[in-house]
Amino acid sequence: MEIGELWAIFGPGVAGAVFGAGWWFWVDAVVCSSVNVPFLHYLPGIFASIAALMFNCVRREDIDYSPYDDGEWRLKLWLFLAYVVSFVSLAASVGLLIQESVPVDRYCRCLTVRVRFSQWADILDCTLRIADSSNLIQK
Repeated sequence: MEIGELWAIFGPGVAGAVFGAGWWFWVDAVVCSSVNVPFLHYLPGIFASIAALMFNCVRREDIDYSPYDDGEWRLKLWLFLAYVVSFVSLAASVGLLIQESVPVDRYCRCLTVRVRFSQWADILDCTLRIADSSNLIQK
């Protein structure tokens, strides 16, 4: 068997496992955290899941490089928007990590670092979902 045939057989299973691992890290961090996690921290993961659904709406067979064909620009625009949503969700999770963990103390003007596991799990969650979506598109 060639690598392409093996990827066609096992690729969706691997992608689903990576997606499930991303959700598992996030849910485990929220459940095991002693700190109440605000709803704002859920949003990057929710949007990363929406981006994964956007990726899965496009079939691989429909994507073909043809510089003179006008019919595929909608698919390419849809995939571009899916990538934008997925990377913005990753950037939002990193931004939330930085905003929550590195506040400036107004009395001593120094940085105090407080990092919770749920913040790192949010970044890992979004990263695994982007990796999952990229695996589904590859040929």
